Order: sequence, then structure tokens, then C-alpha cells
Amino acid sequence: MTTQLPPKDALIQAILPHVAFDGWSDCSFQMAAADVGLDPVVAQAVCPRGAVDLAVEFHKQGDALMLERFAAADMSETRYRDKISGLVKMRLEVNDDKEVVRKASALFALPKYAGDGAKLIWDTCDAIWNVLGDTSDDINWYTKRATLSGVYGSTVLFWLGDKSDGNADTWAFLERRIENVMQIEKLKAGVRGNPVLKGLFAGPMWAMSHVKAPKAAPMQDVPGRWDMDKEPAK
Repeated sequence: MTTQLPPKDALIQAILPHVAFDGWSDCSFQMAAADVGLDPVVAQAVCPRGAVDLAVEFHKQGDALMLERFAAADMSETRYRDKISGLVKMRLEVNDDKEVVRKASALFALPKYAGDGAKLIWDTCDAIWNVLGDTSDDINWYTKRATLSGVYGSTVLFWLGDKSDGNADTWAFLERRIENVMQIEKLKAGVRGNPVLKGLFAGPMWAMSHVKAPKAAPMQDVPGRWDMDKEPAK
């Protein structure tokens, strides 16, 4: 090899110039391996799925860079909702080549890789909530990440087509989506505080109260658990 970087990191750097023309494809992967002087057999051993594995790792590196930027920023006086939007903005800003992200979006839109794409978005949103100190371990653990996944996914798609100066239209779009989430949270609080609605939804709320976050059930191979020890909600 002609580089001191770990093989996968070297391959990611080498494949990016090719992705704009050939996508996250076998062709791009083979050219990246040749660029860094890596034997094709070794390259395949490092990334069994070729360019797909590199696209996954590229996304994960973006998450890590987002967290680094957040750690370096002073947001102690920032509103909670602004921290959320700030993190999403940081996550997009670590990508300086929209075409690379566009090709990754197309890759993970394919049916056989859709699961990978959904997991990557979920993991990004999980990282955001975790760095913000989220301590929920019930159904809210899921709803927070699900709603933010919707916000993040739609914002990425908007950003890919945004030609405004400094992505101003994207940031305005993001703020509108965050406001939508805040309205949902207000609605949920209103239901809990309304005696009539609280009684009407007592059954579903009781059922949801038994759902636990993954960290509450480390011995299971499923993403949560049902807690039958809890008393029904009154």
C-alpha cells in the first residue's frame, strides 16, 4: 500500500473522487483499491460488500465529525430545540460534496440496501439525542428518534436540491420541521393533561408504558422489551 491510513479509511478517501461519476459501485471500489495500491483480494476482505461498506463507513464518519463539532462549540446557553437543529445542521455541513451524498442516497434507496439506509439515519438521530443527554427509557426513546429521523431525512433531501446562498432555504426548512415536532410534543402533553382524553387513551397509554428502550434490556436481541411488572395506568 502507498498510504499509512488504515485500509478502509484509505479506500474511503480514494473512492470519493470516483463516486461523483460512477456512484458507490463496484467500478468505483476497484479503482479506489488500485489508487491506494491495495490488492483486490485484500480490499474485498476489508469490505465484503465493496463500495456499500464504504458508503456505510463514510456516513458513520460524518456522525463522528458532527459530534466533534458539537463538542468544540459553546452551546451551553442555546435553547434545546436550537441545539437539535444545530446538530442536524452540523451533520449536513460535514459533507462538502453534495454529489457524494446524492449517490449514497440513491444507493440506500435500493430495496436491498434500504435497511442499511434506515439504520444509518436512525443511528445519526440516536447520536444526536444521546449527546444532548436524553435519558428516556420508555416509548419516548423510540418516538424521539423516529420523529427526528423524519426531520433529518426530509432535510437531507431538501438540502440536496438547495441552490440558495449558504443553504439558507435548507436551514429555514429545518426550522419549520423542528417547529412541527414541537407542536406534536405540545399535543401529546395536552392529551396527558386532559381528563377526558386521558381516559379515552388510557388503554393505548397503558400498553405503551410497558415498552422499554434497548438499554433497559441488554440481554435481548430485539430493540426493546415489554415490561409486565408495571401496574396498569390509573
